Amino acid sequence: MSAIDWLSDSVATPARSPAAPPAAPDEPAVASDAGVEEVSVTPLGRPIPDAVGILPAVVTGLPASLWGPARPGDVARAIRRMDTDMLPALRDLFHTLLLAELTPPEGPGPASGHDIFLARVDKLLEMGAVEQANALLARAGPENPDIFRRWFDTSLLLGTESQLCEVMRATPELSPTFTARAFCLARGGDWNAAVLTLGTGRALGFISPEEDALLARFLDPELFEGAPPLPVPTAPTPLEFRMFEAIGQPIPTTDLPLAFAQADLRANIGWKARIEAGERLARAGAVSENQLLGLYTERRPAASGGVWERVAAVQALERALKSDAPDTLAAILPEAWRQMQESELEVPFARIFGPALSRLGLPGEAGRIALVLGLLSDDYEEVALAAGPVAGLEVARSLARGLSEGAHIASPGEKAVLAGFRATRPPARLATLVESGRLGEAILRALALFSSGTMGNLDEITDALALFRVLGLEDTARRGALEYLLLERRG
Repeated sequence: MSAIDWLSDSVATPARSPAAPPAAPDEPAVASDAGVEEVSVTPLGRPIPDAVGILPAVVTGLPASLWGPARPGDVARAIRRMDTDMLPALRDLFHTLLLAELTPPEGPGPASGHDIFLARVDKLLEMGAVEQANALLARAGPENPDIFRRWFDTSLLLGTESQLCEVMRATPELSPTFTARAFCLARGGDWNAAVLTLGTGRALGFISPEEDALLARFLDPELFEGAPPLPVPTAPTPLEFRMFEAIGQPIPTTDLPLAFAQADLRANIGWKARIEAGERLARAGAVSENQLLGLYTERRPAASGGVWERVAAVQALERALKSDAPDTLAAILPEAWRQMQESELEVPFARIFGPALSRLGLPGEAGRIALVLGLLSDDYEEVALAAGPVAGLEVARSLARGLSEGAHIASPGEKAVLAGFRATRPPARLATLVESGRLGEAILRALALFSSGTMGNLDEITDALALFRVLGLEDTARRGALEYLLLERRG
């Protein structure tokens, strides 16, 4: 079963025939009916979904055999269990695992060839990474109903559903529900066929009263002018979400699952709603810092307070940087940093401005903030090599350069981090996974350990960092350690 409970019922999955009772011992098997046994079918030329990815090994640096002899069911469960509330560096590695082209696990156990794929897609949707999930689904193809259902919904959220409606009509393996069929017919301009489909589904009892009322208004909104608004579902599907929008009752995405925020990035949505959606998605790593910067700088702030304060701060920083005004930067940087801390957008902010600000030699508090931003950026090592000593940041500077010696340890957290960098072998709790070649499971376990460690179990941070470094994930280890020490994310 999917962990995503808001999927649209866009296609009907054929019912499975009940299994025949087992034959009695020592007797030849006798068929209990003339039904055809269920046969697994893989279309020629289509990859196994579990092997599908959009990031090749030359990009990820991960071996294709990362899962090794793991059981497919164990891998799928481990992915579904992952808590997505993690530091940005860890989340980036998790994203890479979900998007990578990897050979399916070789271990025993029942496997459909798409269990891991569906777990990966569902986790991406949970994290709001709708575009990435959509790209994976497009690579896998539409033949499997469970895959198509997700592809249809991601397209609805991205506003590209017309293409999927064409795929639905051209793929006989799919059996669209009456609601999805009527919607697609209307999207294709065949309103008469859509109305006929609605009437047929209503007569046969395949359309619920709520779907009936919504579809009727969607197909003929003029007929319901002046009618009271329809009750809004508390947990709408993407299909319901789009139809409510079409009848003039848009559903706010603030309280909906994160994936729905992607719908607010479309050009026909108001600027404030797009900024708020962009911030939600940036916190989850589902949009890039450049996309967020584009939203912040699209036009002049329309008001003050709330999101507009962040917009004004970012625009002021950008102007001061372009005009080479260090005094202005020193004056406005502390307040801008405070606002980004409150909204937990420090890392996107650091990736935008950190390298440039850290090179300016700003005085006092602004200079310290600029160094922190530089250490949180992708240029952390270059920034650390160029920076002079700053009280309280010496351990962070050493870690940014890949060093674990010579810095004064001031806190238990710093001690735990440095211990992880001094380790030369996998930690005992992960050694069996590494030695057996189940490296992917070891990485997933290390991600979970690091997140748990930020809540106070510091030995788990040590073990996670040791595992990352032993497996060659040096960038993740350094960025994760820096974010742990420099951000306020501790329990």
